Amino acid sequence: MSYKAYIDNIKAKTGKGPEYYLSVAKKKGLTTHKELLNWLKDSCGLGHGHANAIILYIQHPAIAKKKISEDAKNKKVI
Repeated sequence: MSYKAYIDNIKAKTGKGPEYYLSVAKKKGLTTHKELLNWLKDSCGLGHGHANAIILYIQHPAIAKKKISEDAKNKKVI
């Protein structure tokens, strides 16, 4: 599954995009992988893989946005 597919599935399941999780994590002061993983799984109902996809977006948004863009381009080529 592509990174974009993970993000799209999260949006479909929760109605919330990665920017929402980024904003809330900042407000809560969550920064470490463990803190974020526990919050996303326990409070947000995400599975392990989906939580890790959001963690990448929270900790490295530029990289995550680039991956989403690349996945979208690659899907159109195939």
